[in-house]
Order: sequence, then C-alpha cells, then structure tokens
Amino acid sequence: MARHLPDEERKTPERDGSGASGRNFTVSGLHLMRILIADDEPIARSILREEIASVAGLELVGEAENGLSALAMIRSLMPDLVFLDLEMPVMGGFEAIANLTALPQPSIVIVTAYNEHAIRAFEAGAIDYLLKPVSRERLIKSIDRVSRLRGQPLEAAEQAKRLVAVAETSISTAVGKIVGRVGDEYFLLDAAEVLAFLAEEDEVWVVTAKRRYLATHSLRAIEERTRQLAFERVHRNAIVNVNHVRKMSALSSQRWLLTLSNGVELTVSKRQAQTVRAILNA
Repeated sequence: MARHLPDEERKTPERDGSGASGRNFTVSGLHLMRILIADDEPIARSILREEIASVAGLELVGEAENGLSALAMIRSLMPDLVFLDLEMPVMGGFEAIANLTALPQPSIVIVTAYNEHAIRAFEAGAIDYLLKPVSRERLIKSIDRVSRLRGQPLEAAEQAKRLVAVAETSISTAVGKIVGRVGDEYFLLDAAEVLAFLAEEDEVWVVTAKRRYLATHSLRAIEERTRQLAFERVHRNAIVNVNHVRKMSALSSQRWLLTLSNGVELTVSKRQAQTVRAILNA
C-alpha cells in the first residue's frame, strides 16, 4: 500500500554533479554539535553524511553499522546527537536505546524508511524522526528541534527517560541475547551461557563460566526481560539460570544454598524459598 507522507518528508534537494547542491546552510543560534550516525546501509550513511557536511556548526564524529557499535562509540566519542536507524543487524535501534547508559546521554533522532516505526519512536520520546532519503531542509528542522531542547536540560532528561522506557518494552521479552560490557567493549551473550545476574552495590554483573561482564540493565529490568527464559529470582540481589544449578542444600526449613555449575554458591532468601521448591518439583 502506498505511503502518504507530508510534503516536507518527500522533498529531495536538487544536487549538482558532485552530489551536493552547492548551498551551505546554517542553523540559527547553533553552537558546535557533535553527531554520530548509526545505520547499516552505506548509501543511507553517505547521504546523511553529505547533508551534515553542508550545515555549518555540525561535526560528524563517527559512523556505526549496528547498535552494538553505536553503544561503544557513544561511550567513547560522547556525541551530542545520534541519528539512529531502527532496523540494523546484531542490535537494532530500540535495543541500543534500551542499553544506553553513557552519561551525558545524547539526543536521539530516529532515521528510518518505515513511517510507522518513526511515528512510534517519536511518540515514545525521540526528539524527532527523519524518513529516508533524508532531505537537507528536513535535517535543518530536526537540528533546530535538538538545539532548542539542549537549552532545556530537565525536559531533555525526561524525554530521554521516556524513550528508554518504551524501547525496553519494545524488545521481545524472550530475548535471545544478553548484552554485557567490559570496559568500552560490548559483548552479545547467548542466554544459555549466562549462569547468573548478581547485583553488587550499584552495579549488576552477568556471570558466565569464564568471566563476568557488567550488565547494561538493572536487576529488575533483567528479571522482566528474562521472565520467559530459564531464569529465577532467588534473592533480591541474584537471578540464576536454573539450568546451571548443580546442587541445592537445605540450610533450614526456609533457607537453601545453591551451587552453580562453576562452583559459585548463592544463598536463597526466605522470601524466595518457594522458588527453590518449585525447581525441586519441576
């Protein structure tokens, strides 16, 4: 079915033989804005790169081909604005947003070929959205919106919070991959290789047989995302993969000691004793 878009979304700037229109644009009152592009399509990145180069006050600091690379580059490059595609391999845009922990958080503008995805993201809290192919006039309007919001930090923080919340609920609960971080690197882990999630003070760790990774979600968010998988909450600070429980020892009528496949021992809280009994009866 044909998509009917606003006129401003269907405009494409006239270009000369070099691929640019020859005109330079300036966003009124704009200070230098550092920009990251995250899109798996080389042509889409090239078009957006050209348009950014034609606007005074914009600096392109990097390009990522998927959400996982985008997360690492956001952390290392600290851009002010990310033009983020939603449909990417390895990790899509919504999942990247849900895993965004870098501070200060950049502004997010969704770039997509699908109108329904753009509207959904915009309603969720994205500052703006651009439909491919991106026109220069539409880019200018988007930069204007971002620039105005940068002067309202409380509103910007609230908008980012809404976008992250919707992004988390947009990801399938039965996730097939768990994201873990070591330094500036992000790793995609199979859920089956994760033994447990452990909260220690302000950090949550993803425990595997070989190493520990820093989680990118709170323990509560992890519990929601893994609800349909083989994970159970056994303590306010611990979620375990029941397939990696090798021994359960009764400490008392309501206290249990779990031994995981890597030898790590965890005490089950009284509140979660029923969970252990359910495992025994499985």
